[in-house]
Parts: sequence; C-alpha cells; structure tokens
Amino acid sequence: MSENKPEQQSAETPKTPDAGGAEGGGAGGPGGGRGGRGGRGGRDGRGGGEGRGRGRGGRDRRGGRRRDEDEGPRYEERTVQINRVAATVKGGRRMSFSALVVLGDKKGKVGVGFGKAKEVPSAIEKAHKDAKKKMVKICLKGTTIPHEVVGRTGTSRVLLLPASQGTGVIAGAAVRAVLECAGVGDILTKQFGSGNKINVVKATLEGLTQLRTKEMVEELRGVKLP
Repeated sequence: MSENKPEQQSAETPKTPDAGGAEGGGAGGPGGGRGGRGGRGGRDGRGGGEGRGRGRGGRDRRGGRRRDEDEGPRYEERTVQINRVAATVKGGRRMSFSALVVLGDKKGKVGVGFGKAKEVPSAIEKAHKDAKKKMVKICLKGTTIPHEVVGRTGTSRVLLLPASQGTGVIAGAAVRAVLECAGVGDILTKQFGSGNKINVVKATLEGLTQLRTKEMVEELRGVKLP
C-alpha cells in the first residue's frame, strides 16, 4: 500500500495545470464577462485576454447602453396653464384636466401644444408631444428679433419690438414663455385685447413666424436693400 501512493501522486500531478489551462481558455473564449475568470485559471493568462477582446459590441464595459444612443436633442419646456375641465354627462360631471405647454430648443425652434386627460401628468405629456410635432423655425438677429411685428389670434394682439443687448425679456408670463423657449434674450412687448393665455401664446407664435431677415427679403424681392 505504501509503495503505490507515490505513483498515484506523480500520475495526477501533471493533469492539474492542463485542466486549469483548459478551463481558463474555455471560459475566456465565448464572451468578455467570463474571460477574466478564465485568465486567472491558466498560468499563461491567455484565457482572460481573449475573453476581454471579444466582448459584446453593442454595450460598454459596464453592461449599459452607450450615451450617444440614448441622448437626443434637448428642449426647454414651459407649462403655461393647467385647467380643470368638467363635462356634464348623464351620470353627473366628468372631470378632466387640460394643459398648455411651450417647447423650444432656445436656438430658434419653438412649438405650442395643448393636451387633455383625466390626470395632470398625462395632460402635460400629451401637450408635450403635440408641441414637439408643431415646432417651427423662426428668424433671430443675435439675441433679439430683426424688426417690429404684431401677432394676432382671435381678439388678442401682441406687439414685439427689437431691443438692444442687455435689455432682457420685457413681457408677461405667457409671452415670456414663448420668447425664452425660442431663444430671444432682448425684446420689448406689449399685449392688447383679450388676456386668454391660449390666444396670447398663439398670437406671440404667429408674430414670430412673420419675422424675416434682410437677406430673406432681398431674395424674395430680387433687389438689394441698403
């Protein structure tokens, strides 16, 4: 019995490093996650290196999505008004909420959206999507507008006047929301007629869409302006 023990140990000893190296290579080959563990199993460390090199291409090392896939254009959102609406039905009154939202990138693009739902967050979300669909491009001259303009919607009128740099946005809450989301930094405004916020916001947007730069007017008329 004592003579057979040394022979068994000598026979099993060379198998241990071979098994470890095989396990290291096998774990490192399929993917990057198990490659590190495989590298530590073998003596030469090749299992872990191969595994790390063949990681999944669509994800980063932490397993999450890349930032450039998730990030999109950033917009400035302003909730101008939230109203509670009651509809009289056969069983009584049915309550809901309406939201008026202004959306813009502060670089000349702005839109106005209106949404209605049974809950306030749902109404704001609908208004946000509506404003995103209706975004328009306006003409700016630095931080102000190129010329004087009057916007009209219903019985509401909004006068927009260009101002020098440093003046700021001199406007009411509804008009200010549209101007700031559009990227206007210096302007003078005056509101006339109805104070309904929906009409005031639409009148402001209608006035901004009338703006034209000097180059655009020259191209439309076919003349050279002084």
